[in-house]
Amino acid sequence: MRKLLSILLLGALAALPSTAQTSSKLTATKASEYGLMYTLPLTAFEVTIAVEKTVNTPGEFYQYARKYLNTEPIMQQSTSWRITEAVINPVAIANEEARYLATFKGGNGTFMMVSDSNFPLSINDETYEAAVELTPLPKAVAPAPTVLQKPIAQQAVTPEMIQSRSSAKKAELAADKIYELRTNRNEIISGQADAMPSDGAAMKLALDQLAGQEEALTAMFLGTVQKSVEVRTYMVYVPEEGEQGRMVVARLSAAEGLVDATDLSGDPIYIEITPVTRGELPVNDKGVAKTFPKGGVAYRIPGAAWVSLSFDDKTLVEKEFDVAQYGVVFGLDPSLFTHKRQPAYLHFNPLTGAVRELGTNN
Repeated sequence: MRKLLSILLLGALAALPSTAQTSSKLTATKASEYGLMYTLPLTAFEVTIAVEKTVNTPGEFYQYARKYLNTEPIMQQSTSWRITEAVINPVAIANEEARYLATFKGGNGTFMMVSDSNFPLSINDETYEAAVELTPLPKAVAPAPTVLQKPIAQQAVTPEMIQSRSSAKKAELAADKIYELRTNRNEIISGQADAMPSDGAAMKLALDQLAGQEEALTAMFLGTVQKSVEVRTYMVYVPEEGEQGRMVVARLSAAEGLVDATDLSGDPIYIEITPVTRGELPVNDKGVAKTFPKGGVAYRIPGAAWVSLSFDDKTLVEKEFDVAQYGVVFGLDPSLFTHKRQPAYLHFNPLTGAVRELGTNN
């Protein structure tokens, strides 16, 4: 069995709900002997994985958390990772070994719109927007500063705490300050404070300041939790012969997060591609496969595959997709597009080279 191949794409790719093709125009003229050459795409998949990183950091006074706050603190530094989202999107890739020449004899002016990769987009229609709907990608999230990394943490520290050389004494002073802040807050809320705020806005500001200082001092006992999200995208190529394939697309390491598929420090994230249907050639009334028309417009009749991504025996995402490699190539009679009164137009699926729409221009 031919194996799948995975390649890491550097950085996170932008999330787009749909992708439109940039295009150029090829015109069948006498100079080109009325022939247009193009390439039908093959199918690959972009696998995007988002992982959440959690960093737990003990507070300076974690040893005194039970004594003064009666709460279990974070006891040691640790980092953990978990997969939060996974997305599979199909992409078209070039197959330079399979080029096709459509010949439009007597049809001077017949044209084809092609993508930058020379994939066919349309014939006799410049207005067709060959857009494809893709699943939006997750976004990376940078780690936000913890409360101890904010200016409020410095405001919460008293001169006595700074001057003390004893950790035990500092912890005691910090605990006293916490209870003092709570008392001040309760007095403001009940209207019993010696210096009450002048209005509602001033009261909110005072209460926010007290809450921020209390949060910072509490974090010195209980520790902090800092989260962020990393996103990586991998390209997975599908075997042309259409065999079922299962492979490790990446790994999740307890220490490093997402790592390469060959890095055995991580547990495997599997992708599995299972053929569902195979494209078949059209048949005539007798059930015999039709023959490719001379100089015909080649298009793909794709098959389909069930694609799933899993980790730790749990399915992260699964979906059925059209797959060019699981299909066959057939052709349309080129005379359809050179009719003098009602020339046909054709819209291709830009991902597979399949026919989306065939009609006539009145």
